[in-house]
Amino acid sequence: MTSTAPDATEATSARSAPRPWTVAVLGPGGVGGLLAALLSRAGHRVICLAGDATARSLREGGIQVRSGQFGDFTAKVEADTELREPVDLCVVAVKHTSLDAALDRVPPAMLGADGLVLPLLNGIEHPGTLRRRYGDDRVAAGVIRVESTRVAPGVIEHGSPFTDIDLAGKSTHPLTGLAAVLESAGVRTRVAGPESAVLWAKLAFLAPFALLTTRYDAAIGTVRTGHREELLTLVGEITAVGRAAGAPLDADRTLAMYDTFPAGMKSSMQRDAEAGRALELDAIGGAVLRAAERYGVPAPTAARLVSELAPL
Repeated sequence: MTSTAPDATEATSARSAPRPWTVAVLGPGGVGGLLAALLSRAGHRVICLAGDATARSLREGGIQVRSGQFGDFTAKVEADTELREPVDLCVVAVKHTSLDAALDRVPPAMLGADGLVLPLLNGIEHPGTLRRRYGDDRVAAGVIRVESTRVAPGVIEHGSPFTDIDLAGKSTHPLTGLAAVLESAGVRTRVAGPESAVLWAKLAFLAPFALLTTRYDAAIGTVRTGHREELLTLVGEITAVGRAAGAPLDADRTLAMYDTFPAGMKSSMQRDAEAGRALELDAIGGAVLRAAERYGVPAPTAARLVSELAPL
């Protein structure tokens, strides 16, 4: 997805990053592991936070990345079960279903003087949870667009030809500095507009993708052809909900994105269902339905799909 708020600006270049950062990555899975490896390869110090077995594996073997965009490489990282020293940045990349428990690994006192928390979770409701724990000024909301999967501890397969991050807010120093660090690692990063617009732009694209690919156990190519009418209806419903929340969404642009994706691309929710893992159904579909109720916008297709997926 490439849409952003109208006033989005390109991030400063990697050269503007003043120094290497110390970065904690909470949840070195598909997304977190990829970012940890890229940041380490770019010269930043990276501390991955995970369970005992995963932390030991990362300390011993680093993170192996297989990527068409970035090439195949192995990056050395540090790893621990808990953050024990101040950092400049903590990337939160766990699944929403394990967020509360995972945050015990990052005590609030372990953020540096100007340390930031960057959550890259699905949904729109998690920034509030993080701000209550770490403070309003410490959380830089953002979204990532990528298909990346952890196939084993420390082994990441990056399948999408893109890795893009949008940061929510104005082009103030903390965000432009953060964007420069991410750009230094090869991640296309933009400082975009209001938080609601940025988060809804991702959710309005992700929710139809996740709900339909998981409901029909089919990749996006099958969904956009065999279930086209349902896709159109669902995108229309969620676009209406997001607009009621104040986000400048465009259903046609969302649909155009699906049409450009590789036919075999799967959503992370679909992969979780295939693996028997807990689904982020409440963070994605549930968030849409709560907003629909709050703003009085009908969303019957979304409600039906959430209901049908709930037993999984």
